[in-house]
Order: sequence, then C-alpha cells, then structure tokens
Amino acid sequence: MSIRSATAEDAAGILSIYAPIVESSPASFELEIPSLAEMQRRISDAGVRYPWLISESEEGDALGYAHASPHRKRPAYAWSVEVSVYVREGGRRSGVGRALYESLLDNLTRQGYCNAYAGIVLPNPASVGLHESLGFKPVGIYRGVGFKLGAWHDVGWWHYPLRDLPPTPPDLDFGRDK
Repeated sequence: MSIRSATAEDAAGILSIYAPIVESSPASFELEIPSLAEMQRRISDAGVRYPWLISESEEGDALGYAHASPHRKRPAYAWSVEVSVYVREGGRRSGVGRALYESLLDNLTRQGYCNAYAGIVLPNPASVGLHESLGFKPVGIYRGVGFKLGAWHDVGWWHYPLRDLPPTPPDLDFGRDK
C-alpha cells in the first residue's frame, strides 16, 4: 500500500470508492453521485491548500482517500479544516483509513493549521472508533440535521488539535508539496 497526493487523474478511482457510499449510505449527505468531471474539479480546486490523499495497492488500485476542506468560509476560521476519509468496501478495518488520516493530519500540521474537525453520521461505531483511536474528541451532535434514504440523521462532530493554539496564528504554508 502506498499513499500519495491525489490529482485530478485519480478522480475515477476515488469515485469508485465514493459512489457506492453516496448511493446507499447516509455516511455522505450527497444525494447524487458526482460526475467524473465534478470530482476532478473538486480535487483540482483544492490545490495545495486542502490536501487530497489517495492510498493505492501495489497494483495501482485505489484503496481509499482522505481530504481536507474549509471548516467554514469566514476568514477567522482559516486555521481550522474539516477532514474526511473513505475506504473501499471490503478494505475497511485494514489500516488504510488510519494511514491516510495520519498522513493527512501530518500534512495539515506542517501547513500551519490548528484544528481538524470530522463530522460522522450516527450511528457509525467503526468511524467513531477510528477517529477516537487517533485522538479525536467528541464536541457535539447536530440532531436530525440531514434527511437521506428515507430517514433523519444525526451528525456527531469530533475535534483533533493539530497544535496548541498560539497567541497569534501562524501563516499558513501552501508552498509545500502535499
């Protein structure tokens, strides 16, 4: 297994993991599977500011991916990100998700971010277990916040401190390679 920065050329492999989740699970609140072009745009638009990582088998097959996105749009939130990880069906609980998250969190720390947040549709004991084993702490639950697959769903939020909060936040470093 290898982990590297994802590019727009990885969109098909990423979509092969994500599409079944969109289609049949509340783990993503998207209601329609994004097109290949849309997934390519998402990866490209993230640039180095919000890393996308992909894990591949020795044969080059996509095993999982993780990415960061803005926590909120207002400028004061710039030092916080939202993170997500998805692993191919049949490959979960194999260490892929953990390895992707460890690499992603390390990248975000080097870039200067202070906080990472993860939203988890509840119940999802496997995802909660992964996040808490990495050091994420629960901070709250949005009750009945999303409706998908004929039901209302709660989303729990977990926090991972990337660094102690400095009196003045550092400049964010986007010049580094992911």
